[in-house]
Amino acid sequence: PQPSPPPKNPALQHRRFIPLSIRHPLPSVVHNSPLRGTFHLPASKSESNRALILQALAGAGDIANLSDAHDTQLLARLLALPPDTAEYDCEDAGTTLRFLTALLAVRNRRCVITGTARMRERPIGPLVDALRELGADISYVRAEGYPPLRLNGFAYSGRAALNVRADVSSQFVSALLLVAPTLPDGLFIHLVGEVGSAPYLRLTAYTLRAWGARVEVEAHAVRVWPGAVVAPEVYTVEADWSAASYAYALAALAPPDSELFLPNLTAFSPQGDHRVAAWAEDWGVETWYTETGVLLRTRNNPPLAPPPTAYDFSACPDLAPTVAVLLAALSRPATLTGLRSLRVKETDRIAALQAELARFGAALTEAAPEVFELLPGHFQVNGQYVRTYADHRMAMAFAPLALHGPLTIEAPEVVRKSFPAFWEELAGLGIRLGVPDAER
Repeated sequence: PQPSPPPKNPALQHRRFIPLSIRHPLPSVVHNSPLRGTFHLPASKSESNRALILQALAGAGDIANLSDAHDTQLLARLLALPPDTAEYDCEDAGTTLRFLTALLAVRNRRCVITGTARMRERPIGPLVDALRELGADISYVRAEGYPPLRLNGFAYSGRAALNVRADVSSQFVSALLLVAPTLPDGLFIHLVGEVGSAPYLRLTAYTLRAWGARVEVEAHAVRVWPGAVVAPEVYTVEADWSAASYAYALAALAPPDSELFLPNLTAFSPQGDHRVAAWAEDWGVETWYTETGVLLRTRNNPPLAPPPTAYDFSACPDLAPTVAVLLAALSRPATLTGLRSLRVKETDRIAALQAELARFGAALTEAAPEVFELLPGHFQVNGQYVRTYADHRMAMAFAPLALHGPLTIEAPEVVRKSFPAFWEELAGLGIRLGVPDAER
């Protein structure tokens, strides 16, 4: 069957739709052969975690396709603990800690919320300040502005409007929005500063509406009206577009005529990392939509227009490691902006990328404040040992380079945080990486 033409909406010109009757070949592969097969993605961790908080507030509801990522499973376990639990260990899960802090605070819990050593270095001050204004009694156990936190109860202050910094992490704002329907007056949040990761706020609004909340989102403000959180009959979580970026990188590095099918992705996703589909056009990868997912095709012909030389990750910071490594491998110099939040992730991802890209001959330099230049240099894959800094996205960003040569990924188990079956999915396509040397 012939693919149907793209939709006429200019905003969707990069989205192609393909008839459901097309069959997808079984995995075969690799080396100099085209990649062909199905790459099964985990469910969206971001959407799953939001749904879990709303399920807890509603006290009911079924969530279909809940993520099996460690962060999500950890949040589910913590939410199931009895009300008199004295300490909640969120380990290295930033979203879990921030969402749980807001939920337990407005529920008048008295407990300690903590995490790993790295988690205790990640800021939480803007969220704590906002919760205090709402009436939460919260103190810092160690350093001011950082976990662990001690929750000492909640008495609603009557404040229905807050100014909240949105340039450090959108998770602070999302945490407040998720509990806002339960406040007597709802909540109006004025977003102070440059709004980072704005699509995540829209994802929060999308999930809230699915659970019966009335939400209004503007450029620098969000309002949630008071009201009961009502569980839908079934809330189904979409596959993770952040994880899809690794499949796009594989397709971009694979020989022409490669095809990868990604189930359970939609053309009109609320996830901000959906942007990778538009960018991939310039990497020679086409995206075709079916009723059950997307098909990636690696083109034989180069893009008609010169590829872009500037990428802004303000709205999609989780894509930055994948895209930076891919551009270097494709020998595409580029200017990268919107990377501020990368410094406070599971590791300082900017420093980590600089160190690991250098092993392949590439350089990532700060040309001006928050403006980075990517210089591919003489990029080669020839047996490098990639350090991952206990960061799942570092491991998965470099893994597609295995299509261009041998390499070894340190601590491969870190992928459990968001994509536990990542290595199995690569193996299903015939891609196998080196086993880390315990002596290194």
